[in-house]
Amino acid sequence: MPSDSTALFIEHRRSLVEYAATIVGSRTQAEDLVQEAWLRFDRADRRLVKEPLAYLYRIVRNLALDGHRTIVRDSRIISSADFDDISAMAGAATPSPEFVALYKDELRTLREALAELPLRTRVAFSMHRLGGYKLREIAGHLDISVTLAQTLVADAAEHCRRRLGWR
Repeated sequence: MPSDSTALFIEHRRSLVEYAATIVGSRTQAEDLVQEAWLRFDRADRRLVKEPLAYLYRIVRNLALDGHRTIVRDSRIISSADFDDISAMAGAATPSPEFVALYKDELRTLREALAELPLRTRVAFSMHRLGGYKLREIAGHLDISVTLAQTLVADAAEHCRRRLGWR
């Protein structure tokens, strides 16, 4: 028999997903957020929670807003177009002399910046920005939440931007 909190979640899951989807604009992402919210809700000390349903909605709202802010911040920091030349170079057997002359220092700085990152952050960033993987795929590969995958990519992008002096 499900616990009271499980029954509450099951009963309101659909409305929680709809609520999250209105904030993030994606039903798929909303599903992930609601699942993450449930995990946080289930770990919370519910003796301190007077209104469990309101608390669950608050968790969903906060996760959705955090995820949205991360995406907006990430898109302002570095766009995928910023790395088109670098990924083209990664795929090319021999870069052109013009490319080498223009981007030698920036490429060295970028490699150094990536090497400074923790392995998981570096992998998430490389998969997303250079490999074109979706955040959900990265989360599955690293066995983390989609929200954490977003955070790792954004943190790496911010670090690279700072090191490259793109502020």
